[in-house]
Amino acid sequence: MMPTGSLLDTHLTNLAAALVPYRRCERQLARWGADLAHRLAAGGRLLVAGNGGSAAEAQHLTAELVGKLHDDRQPLSAIALHAETSALTAIANDYGYADVYARQVRAHGRPGDVLLLLSTSGTSRNLVTAAQAARDVGVTTWALTGAAPNPLADACDDVLAVASPDTQVVQELHLVTSHLLCEYLEQELPTALAAVADPVAVRPASGTPAPVRTGVEVVLDGGAGQQVDA
Repeated sequence: MMPTGSLLDTHLTNLAAALVPYRRCERQLARWGADLAHRLAAGGRLLVAGNGGSAAEAQHLTAELVGKLHDDRQPLSAIALHAETSALTAIANDYGYADVYARQVRAHGRPGDVLLLLSTSGTSRNLVTAAQAARDVGVTTWALTGAAPNPLADACDDVLAVASPDTQVVQELHLVTSHLLCEYLEQELPTALAAVADPVAVRPASGTPAPVRTGVEVVLDGGAGQQVDA
């Protein structure tokens, strides 16, 4: 039931309610961040996609990885699939909007990469189709959604589902998730880079991809995690 009161009070009440179960995501965020650090350090890439506001949040995440969150570090390969507008519109025109991300996943995805899909509803057909394409090419799939179960969560290898019926609150905690994912990644990155430089001395995380791929790609588009207090 939606609370009554001013718009501000209603919004903050919904946000505070969602923060309670969100605190339980700490281990998952740390695991995702460490896993992604090892994959990217070893030459893998992160592909991300969403629709509308979720597309904007996906692109925010890639900007943090290709650029930086806190301290200077090497750029990391992360591509927001919706930002390749010529490919997006060509695929939509020739194959239909349901395939705009799946076809790009088949083009860019390699075993060891991660596809992160953002959807507040978890029902977007083009994201579910992209998850299915990722499975076909050996790409690991993660989802950020609203309340589960939902079709996207079911189609992915792992999901962080925000337990809120309020779309705005879900999007806001997806942004928090992006920032924390970057923080956990940057915390683990020195260990991940050391593992690549000397794989005998430092054991890489499980699921680390094959050695760095060669070729040319066009990308268009650390600190410890802390609890978030309501």
